[in-house]
Formats: sequence, C-alpha cells, structure tokens
Amino acid sequence: MITSVMTTDERRVPRFGFIISKQVGGAVVRNTVRRRLKAVCAEALDRVPEGTDVVIRALPASASATYDELRSDVHRCLRRLTSADAS
Repeated sequence: MITSVMTTDERRVPRFGFIISKQVGGAVVRNTVRRRLKAVCAEALDRVPEGTDVVIRALPASASATYDELRSDVHRCLRRLTSADAS
C-alpha cells in the first residue's frame, strides 16, 4: 500500500481517496478492497488531523489481504504520516 498525504489549514474533516487499479483484480475484487479500505479509514478518522487529504494506492497484494491486514497497513501508514508531521 502506498500512501500520500496533503495537509491544509482548512477546518474540515479529513478526506480519503483510493486508487485501485485493474492490477489488483477484477471489478468485484477491486470493489471489495475499496469497501474494506473505506471502513478502515472511517475507523481511523479521529487519528487524522483536520484538513488532511489522504490518498491510498492499493497494490496487487491487497486483493488477497484480510480486513485485519488492510487495517494494520493503513494504521502503519497513518502512524508514519502523523509522526512525519510532528517532526
């Protein structure tokens, strides 16, 4: 999973975007991965600062990842992003 982030001074809830190419799998697989990522990001909303835009690019391994594995990957990426902001 590859994550990009952009922070702004806007006072709004964080936004998440997803890039899931055909390399991940067929439409059913891509939609399953997208739904899982949306659910994980909804859980993590309070951990992301206001005005932040997060883009997550799912890699082909995401197709066979469980929900818990995806959650672990997203949380790891968000920890890296928030620790980079603190530096």
